[in-house]
Formats: sequence, C-alpha cells, structure tokens
Amino acid sequence: MERLHRHFLSRFSARVLFQIGYWALYALLLAVLFFLLTLSQRPSMQFAHWCRIMAGFAVIPGVIGFYSSYAFLFPYYLRKKNVFNLITLAAAIALLASLAGMVWLTFVVSSAFLVNDGIYGAVGLGLPLAFIALVNGCIGFVIKGFESWFHDVKLREELNKRNYEMELALIKSQLDPHFLFNTINNIDILIEKNSAKASAYLNKLSDIMRFMLYETKNSRIPLAQELAYIEKYITLQMIRTSNDRALDYVVQGDPGLQTIEPMLFIPFIENAFKHTDLKVPNAITVRFVIDENKVVFECKNLLTGNRQPEMHPAGLGKKLIERRLTLLYPGKHHLFIRVDDQQYQVKLLLEICSPSLQC
Repeated sequence: MERLHRHFLSRFSARVLFQIGYWALYALLLAVLFFLLTLSQRPSMQFAHWCRIMAGFAVIPGVIGFYSSYAFLFPYYLRKKNVFNLITLAAAIALLASLAGMVWLTFVVSSAFLVNDGIYGAVGLGLPLAFIALVNGCIGFVIKGFESWFHDVKLREELNKRNYEMELALIKSQLDPHFLFNTINNIDILIEKNSAKASAYLNKLSDIMRFMLYETKNSRIPLAQELAYIEKYITLQMIRTSNDRALDYVVQGDPGLQTIEPMLFIPFIENAFKHTDLKVPNAITVRFVIDENKVVFECKNLLTGNRQPEMHPAGLGKKLIERRLTLLYPGKHHLFIRVDDQQYQVKLLLEICSPSLQC
C-alpha cells in the first residue's frame, strides 16, 4: 500500500512539474515577444497592459484549449475511437475558447476589440484566438497521450518485474504434492476395484499435469480450456469422497472463443477443498456465469472443525492474487471475499473481451 502511494505521488508530481514547465515556456515566449515588439514598434507600451492583452489573446484560449483536450478529448477518444467526432469537438472547444478570450478583451481591455470593424473585425479577431486554442489543444492532447503511454510502459515493466515471483507462486500452487500424492494413492486403490474407472482418472491427472506444465506458460488461454482443467481437477478431488452431494458445480453460459489469463480461479477452488469436510452435503459450491463480456465466478465452502478460513500457505496468497488481478485486469475486476465462522465465500467478476472484439 505504501509503495502504491509513493507510485501515485511520483506520477502526480511528474505530471504537475511537466505542466508547470510547459506553461513557464509559454510565458517566456510571450515575454520575449513583448520585448521584441517594445524594441521595434511600441516603446511606450506598459508591461501590465501587454499582460492584460495577452491574457485574452493567448492565455485564456490556450488554457481552455489545452486542458479541454488533456482532461476531456483524449479520454473521450480512447473510449470512442472516432476521429470525426474528435475533430468536431476540438473545433467547437476552440471556438468557445476564442469567444472567452474576446469577452475578456472587450470588458477588461477595450470594447474596441469587437466594435471597431463590426462583424468582420470580430471574425478577424476570433480566428487567431481559435487557432491559438487549437494549437494548445493539440499540445495538451499529445502530452496526455505521452503520459498515458509512459504509464502503460511503467505498468508493463512492473508486471514483468513481478512475473518471476508470480511464476514461482504459480508453480507452488500447481504442483501441490498433497493433491498429487492423494490422487495417485486413490487411483492405485481404485485399480483393483474398477480398472476402467482408474484409467479414466489417470488420464485426467495426465491432462492436468500437461496443462500445468505447458499451457500456463501462455499469457492467455481459451476460457473453455481453463474450465475443462477446473472440471478435471474437481473430478479428481471428488475421488476422496463417496458423498455425491458434497459439491455443487454449475457453469452457465457459453465460453465461446473468449480468452483469459490462466490459473485465476483454481487457487480459490483449491482453498475450498482444503478447508472443508466433503462428508457434509453442499460442502462446496462453485459457479460460473459467463456473458459476452464478463465472467462471474463464485466459490463457497463450509468451514468445519478447526479448519481456518485462510488461503493455504502453499498456494497463491490472497494479497498475491489481488496483486495479479490488479496488474492483469486494472479497473476490470471486482473481488469480494466474505468469511464467517461457518463459510468462506469468494466472488470474482472479470470484464473480458467479447469474441467479436480484439483484446
């Protein structure tokens, strides 16, 4: 949390300093222009009067144009990706900024700015002001784009920096020796009773090991493949009990062509099996609700005896899971965990790409 706070302050400070630097250069340019005009044409012009004129002619249109693009137009373009609407809005903002500058010049400096040459004078004054607003708007748009790009680069660097730690944690989660040994022992016992069923379970275990060793190396895998892995894992876990009512597993919706980062749900399911008693009816509930652009995952398990409602230390810890979700799905996930004396409940909502869109 402290590191995140420092990162936010660093980004905020860099953004403020960058803008202060830009406006300092802008003010320096106006000051240089004043001194050049003073030397060549108007030696009697006072600096205060020049500042009032430039406030309406350059500062007000420039500030409105810059921050309208910086705070509104760039985020709007990222959402809509519509160049025509962007140009239209930029032109409208430039005209409004020009009008604001003309109002300042009229009421603060002199009414002659608007009434001297009638409508032609107003248009002749308004167009340069609109151009100044438009230029500053373009600069604000570029600066905001650079900041967004730089933030994405830093985020990717941080993701790569944490990747090794998360890979180690995933390996620990995937190669759980207790699950592996218990499954092999159960299959070994089953061989004498039902060799065909034991062979089917052995094939599922082989598929799980293949998935964990090879498929999880990919950054994204088909959601259907992740669900198939979870179903095989649950099937092998259920060998431990003869209670068919211990688990309620439901998948609603069609995963289709949707993709997802691997191993996002399995830590919670592992945790459910480790901290419940499968002899109890409805000990575990696992549900997936799949829509075109989101997945809702819910996992509940009853807590019995001395079992503690915490993530198992050999698996992905709660903080590491939350960190991974933040890096992989920034602003596109919601994780809810509720614990009481009787139940451990997890609900995870992920916004994912529609099959008709590019991720």
